[in-house]
Amino acid sequence: MNIKELHSQDKPVSVISLFKTEMGHATAIQILKGEKLKEHTTATPALLLCLEGEVIFENQKGIKEALKPGDYINIEPMIKHWVEGKEKSQLILIK
Repeated sequence: MNIKELHSQDKPVSVISLFKTEMGHATAIQILKGEKLKEHTTATPALLLCLEGEVIFENQKGIKEALKPGDYINIEPMIKHWVEGKEKSQLILIK
């Protein structure tokens, strides 16, 4: 099985639950080039890992980080953040 096979190729942003337990979960995210995962918050700490492509992660505290394959960022709870696709990208969100 491959992460890319989970997502529709034409959907601007695709979010699919990959793995879930009582302790946490992992989510597969695909963002197409030029598309944006809109501003939102998380109630718990999270880790965003880039598997393929390139995205720009930004938050309300002024953090702006480019993520390329192998890069990750810790996401603080209750801080607004958003992600923009610079290229078609595959990401994993772990909470």
